[in-house]
Amino acid sequence: MDRGNNSRKKIADIDPRIIAVKEKLKNVERIIIVTSGKGGVGKTLIASTSAILLSTQGYKVGLLDLDFHGPNCHVVLGVSDVIPKEDRGIIPPQIGGLEFMSVVYYAKDNPIPLRGRDITNAMIEIMAITRWSSLNFLLIDTPPGYGEEILDLMRLIERKETLVVSTPSFLSIETVSRLIRLLRDTKVAILGIIENMSHGERLVEELARKYEINFLGSIPYDPEIEELLGKPRELLRTKFAQHLADIWSSIS
Repeated sequence: MDRGNNSRKKIADIDPRIIAVKEKLKNVERIIIVTSGKGGVGKTLIASTSAILLSTQGYKVGLLDLDFHGPNCHVVLGVSDVIPKEDRGIIPPQIGGLEFMSVVYYAKDNPIPLRGRDITNAMIEIMAITRWSSLNFLLIDTPPGYGEEILDLMRLIERKETLVVSTPSFLSIETVSRLIRLLRDTKVAILGIIENMSHGERLVEELARKYEINFLGSIPYDPEIEELLGKPRELLRTKFAQHLADIWSSIS
């Protein structure tokens, strides 16, 4: 008997925050979890820029940064000195036309010394108190890897799609391959996979074909990006954003 799983199930059954999370997400049409299995592939940049793009196209969009190991969506958005309002929970601040919630509001620039179950606990707490409005999209940036917190996040959210990000490096391909198998084993819907920092290789496209998932497109390496972090309007004029816009036009 797997006592760990049984214990976790009992906690989920009696934890009122789980019910609160479902309530807070009931008015969100599509919940998209951006994940990679590996750090350094541009997951945060893709999640943040996607949120900006979708909001400029008239969609109501929320962005939730749950990367407890290194929250950086606020860097892409240029957010500083913002404090969420409290009103029967936490109301995400409006940043450039989208609702943005992040662990960084509380951690500031300090490290977050949490592990495993503590991260899951904090993640549930944030999602249970965050009051989203009626949204077309909620994009969630996650920690790299596919450890306990990712598995718990997948269990916590009933209606979700995963957007997988990879680079064409062999290390990234190997890691993402394991992530895809995990998502398949846990019956999590995969929206598709994006190849970031492409140099013309077809490795990620071949990976998508192997697992019969949607290959959403390639985004070439764009050296302009580093200089434009924190400048959303200028970021949207980059080749990176243009390629990402083409990808979203095919899936939104």
